[in-house]
Amino acid sequence: MARGKQQDAWVFFGELLKERREAAGLSQEELGRRVFVSGAYIGLFEQGIRKPQKDVARRIDEVLQTGGIFERTWRKLIDKSPYASYFTEVAELEAVATKLCEFAPTVVPGLLQTAEYARAVTIAANPFATEAYVEEKVSARMERAAILQDATRPEYWVILHENAVRTPVGGQTAMAAQLDHIAAMIRQRRVLVTVLPRAAGAHAHMTGTLKLMEFADQPPTAYTETEFSGTLLDDPAVVKQAQRTYDLLRVAALSPEASLALIQSAAEDFRRCASTT
Repeated sequence: MARGKQQDAWVFFGELLKERREAAGLSQEELGRRVFVSGAYIGLFEQGIRKPQKDVARRIDEVLQTGGIFERTWRKLIDKSPYASYFTEVAELEAVATKLCEFAPTVVPGLLQTAEYARAVTIAANPFATEAYVEEKVSARMERAAILQDATRPEYWVILHENAVRTPVGGQTAMAAQLDHIAAMIRQRRVLVTVLPRAAGAHAHMTGTLKLMEFADQPPTAYTETEFSGTLLDDPAVVKQAQRTYDLLRVAALSPEASLALIQSAAEDFRRCASTT
């Protein structure tokens, strides 16, 4: 399901939720209290801006006595997403964010990946996957990246650990092209990239990726991901802690100028290696 159609489906989900809530005579605040979220979040669900977690959809069914319609709809929409279930909402939020900040310790972030790099990452994690599966994943990643070409693109900050710059994903030639792509995005001022050097040693976020998202009309969120799962964080205190962690990573990284020079130098190193093999 394309992102536009999926978003339309979530809008329908929200309209149905509002209809059933009002039929039950409950305010957004009352329903939120009964399903353990704020009334403001119920409002965001009803507008199709945010997507409830599965357990929240199940509790809505219980409170509104809807016979499981919201959980079934949730499952249908998640199953038709090209993303892992824990990432589906993140991809939707990226598209409406005004600012994105990412820390990538081992892999170039999806929004900056070339198709060849994305293909290599997908096959490495799914060595027995069909070609159709691989192409679906790569296409979904390229579709996500299109938000950086839009006139209303978010302000995008990325901290790459040097490990992500030096690992030849897809081979020497593919990695050189990937780094060239990042350098071009920097020069076009579509992204601000800094590199956390290996020499920095221990750093503030040693456990996986970190993404911060800010919006025009809703509170900021944070997202962390490890190999097999991801967590979207909404609690203001936790988001504030994640923002502090990102600040610590930022001050430990090289300057933008030094980072661009390192990325370009690494690309040349990969090209030299490719030409001698």
